[in-house]
Amino acid sequence: MSMNEPLRPSAPPPQVGPPPQVGREKQTCLSGTGVTKLFGFGRTKTLAVDHVDFNFHEGEVISIVGESGSGKTTLAKMLLGLISVTEGDIYFQGQKRDISSSRKKQEYWKNIQAIFQDPFSSYNIFSKIDDVLLDCIRMRGGQRLPKEEKVKLMTEACSFVNLKFAELTNKYPFELSGGQMQRLMIARIFLLKPKILIADEPTSMIDACSRATILDYLMKLRDEVGMTLIFITHDIGLAYYVSDTVFIMEKGKFVESGSADAVILTPQQPYTKRLLNDVPKIYEEWDLSTV
Repeated sequence: MSMNEPLRPSAPPPQVGPPPQVGREKQTCLSGTGVTKLFGFGRTKTLAVDHVDFNFHEGEVISIVGESGSGKTTLAKMLLGLISVTEGDIYFQGQKRDISSSRKKQEYWKNIQAIFQDPFSSYNIFSKIDDVLLDCIRMRGGQRLPKEEKVKLMTEACSFVNLKFAELTNKYPFELSGGQMQRLMIARIFLLKPKILIADEPTSMIDACSRATILDYLMKLRDEVGMTLIFITHDIGLAYYVSDTVFIMEKGKFVESGSADAVILTPQQPYTKRLLNDVPKIYEEWDLSTV
């Protein structure tokens, strides 16, 4: 199938900007103005994220698309509070974000979580699977629950991603396959039920069959919990398939944004067009001149 052929059923003419809302307008859950990240000093300084503005809404699926080095993962880390913002402001639920203390950061992390690209480096190798899941229960205030109730919650979370807790208990994450470890990451999210989930290339290290399964779990979780999903990806096909809104990022800037149909089917910027041209097409000779 050519990328020029729509992957979705026929739809009305695309509109630039976020998709229209039906009924009650969705509230903004995460936004930023002039968000910037500068690494280094003097001649060695690198402007990784360059004064970007954004508004993400409740229940929306967003994709931030760009090549390696475009700044998308750096932006994700700033949204998570893992690295500081050099300039600009980030707002959570309409209020300027305050993560100035460990307690405030922990409270923020109850509402925003992430699934990272490499499942093998996402776990503490000294923590058993039971501890990984129990940490999530404690984070949601369930530390005083009876043991039987905790086991029930962990079993339910594992069942959601087609894992059996009885077969995982007392094991370490590194005893699982890459696909199982990614599913365990989603089981953590099922327990935490954050308002926002950032998925940074969540399927890039697993096989195609597991990739579809992981995406299905994430979309199911979005529907059940009503969370906002933010995909960080270089895969523009994935972005079109799953997203309501797409942001194209080049050299630290958002060069194009809007509904998935508008950005992918009628791109306006040369960089977006090049990303689309770089996608191999089954029935056409591959053009490697832009690689």
